[in-house]
Amino acid sequence: MILKFDFSSPVPIYMQIRNQIVIGIADGSLKPGEKLPTIRALAEESGINMMTVSKAYQILKQEGYIHTDRRNGATIAAKDKVSIPQETLDSLRLRISELRLSGMSRDEILNLCSKYYEESDI
Repeated sequence: MILKFDFSSPVPIYMQIRNQIVIGIADGSLKPGEKLPTIRALAEESGINMMTVSKAYQILKQEGYIHTDRRNGATIAAKDKVSIPQETLDSLRLRISELRLSGMSRDEILNLCSKYYEESDI
């Protein structure tokens, strides 16, 4: 998986890493048991501070998307239900509100959600 970073984005780099890995898991490009690069390797390859990568991995582990151990490094967790952070639900509510204010109907929003849901079918 190739990660792409937008250094001018207001989204912190560690969240960009986290978000791209979550999307990779959802769309099937990252499979359960698949190894992720080590923190050091990802930091060196991308030119990002190791602490930034470490923070992204810690969040992913806390949310249940990856497992880490000293011998095997970070691997994609088996497909289990993960807890949805309140921040994610708040963000979804905000995005739906923005779509409504832009003039989209309920059906248009639901169709858009269905489209993105199907794109990430694993």
